[in-house]
Amino acid sequence: MSDLFDKCFAFTRAEEAKAMGMYPFFQAIQRLDGTHVTVNGREMIMVGSNNYLGLTTHPKVKAAALKALEEFGTSCSGSRFLNGTLELHEELEASLADFMGKEAAQVFSTGFQTNQGVIAPLIGRSDTVIIDRLVHASILEGVRLAFGKVRRFRHNDVESLRKNLEAASDSNGILVIVDGVYSMEGNLAALPEIVAASKEFGARIMVDDAHGIGVLGANGRGTLEHFGVTDSVDLVMGTFSKSLASLGGFIAGDAKVISYIKHHSRALIFSAAMPPAAIATVQAALEVIKTEPEIREHLWENTRFLLTSVRELGFETGPTETPIVPIIVGDDFRAAFLWRRLFDEGLFTNCVISPGVMPGQQRIRMCLMATHRREDLEKVVEIVGRVGRETGLIE
Repeated sequence: MSDLFDKCFAFTRAEEAKAMGMYPFFQAIQRLDGTHVTVNGREMIMVGSNNYLGLTTHPKVKAAALKALEEFGTSCSGSRFLNGTLELHEELEASLADFMGKEAAQVFSTGFQTNQGVIAPLIGRSDTVIIDRLVHASILEGVRLAFGKVRRFRHNDVESLRKNLEAASDSNGILVIVDGVYSMEGNLAALPEIVAASKEFGARIMVDDAHGIGVLGANGRGTLEHFGVTDSVDLVMGTFSKSLASLGGFIAGDAKVISYIKHHSRALIFSAAMPPAAIATVQAALEVIKTEPEIREHLWENTRFLLTSVRELGFETGPTETPIVPIIVGDDFRAAFLWRRLFDEGLFTNCVISPGVMPGQQRIRMCLMATHRREDLEKVVEIVGRVGRETGLIE
């Protein structure tokens, strides 16, 4: 019998990358100031954050967090199920339900936990869950915890979905799950077609709209609003760590369904509640999204500028149509090398290697914020172009 820890002692990939100076993960930030960060005493432009609207530094949002901290302290010190529910939680859930156009909402302490905590109790042994092959890892973990059958369809391929729906037609119930915006690709789910196919087979639909809420739609309500399918999607999930400037997640849908989830979700029942400051932050961010649409408009101005500029330089960016701007290089080493060069030039980007993406799709991922200044983005374009030419990625 081998030692359980043998695999740990045999894992050397991270140390080897560190020795080469090409380890892109767990970079400690000493100071965070919206679009700029300080790492190792050096100021850098942050183009890797999901803080799309820049609300983590918005005065109204910070003031709300401080007020809640003063009034309620640092923690609820218990689960929502027992002693950890504040009026703040319930007020936020009512606001989220109203904002998303649903009857009810339930908040969880993290976004990852939300998907785990929603999928597992809904999918019984005689049910089937059908997922897009590129859904977020938290959905994959939620599916693994469920007792039902799992089927996968090719990314955004409605015909592939239909074949899986047909194959699952003898199931007791079917749940189709997709991302609204795919976090590595930056493209949107083909929601109108996915909804139509799912309804034809009597399947329920859940959309993880973590990267869409606050960004898409006439009022910032996300991918469902963007496509006009709010009433046709049964469950919509969102996170607070992106446009909503906090930490946590939520699920919104019919009141009866939300009640079932909150009374059967182990991820909710056995986890500590969101702390007061985090709740107040989301509530304030929601109000800013409603009352200051110019922030979202500026985000899209920045997105158009950077995405157009990077494509004109000759980089492969894939199908993105959102503030997520990938540079696809197709190899782990090349991705890490490009990350290192950009890092040395003062750009904080995200290096995504397999299995985070499929082999051949390794990339640098940049993300836009509404608070990026044009001069910063012009500098990003200059650095990316120069490093791209020096490394032979573009001519």
